[in-house]
Amino acid sequence: MAKQIEINPVNPQQRLIGQAVEVLRKGGVICYPTDTMYGIGCDIFNQKAVKRVHEIRQRPKQKPFSFMCASLADISQYAHVSSPAYRLLKKHLPGPYTMVLPGSKLVPKIMLTKQKTVGIRLPQSPICLALIETLGNPVLNTSALREGCEAPAACYEVEELFGGQVDLIIDGGEVFPEPSTVISLMTEQPEILRAGKGDTSPFLEKG
Repeated sequence: MAKQIEINPVNPQQRLIGQAVEVLRKGGVICYPTDTMYGIGCDIFNQKAVKRVHEIRQRPKQKPFSFMCASLADISQYAHVSSPAYRLLKKHLPGPYTMVLPGSKLVPKIMLTKQKTVGIRLPQSPICLALIETLGNPVLNTSALREGCEAPAACYEVEELFGGQVDLIIDGGEVFPEPSTVISLMTEQPEILRAGKGDTSPFLEKG
């Protein structure tokens, strides 16, 4: 079964974050809490780890996962962000949104859609931000879900679902699971692709 470590969700202990990041650097797959639900992730630059997540989530390789960045500057490295899009991001991130943008050349092919787009999150989660900052790379982000099962709200539920398939589970306390809102910023007018957690009204305003 996966190793477990308990990390403070408000003030993450850097020593423990370092342990989780060491697992990521070695090509490991981890479960961790986000601001929307528990997620499964790895270093986006480790292709073997990304393929493992595809297998764990039973997801076809032609359906790439989104990933998390630690800052707006980070997002600008991994996506082409127009001036109007940047203003929206600056105003509403961090938050429970996944932004669909044109991917940059830095993004590994396995993380790009056929249209060369990426889904990027800048989460409002101290644990997630500490992981990404310490690793120095974006972290793959997909919900810790099983077909036909309710979304796990606590670490022990994550362990029941994925304990035998991942290398580490971070216990960051209880999370009230609700998926992120997915917003396409591919055109001047944002498009809500999936309504989830977070207010969508600012993205629907014209101009």
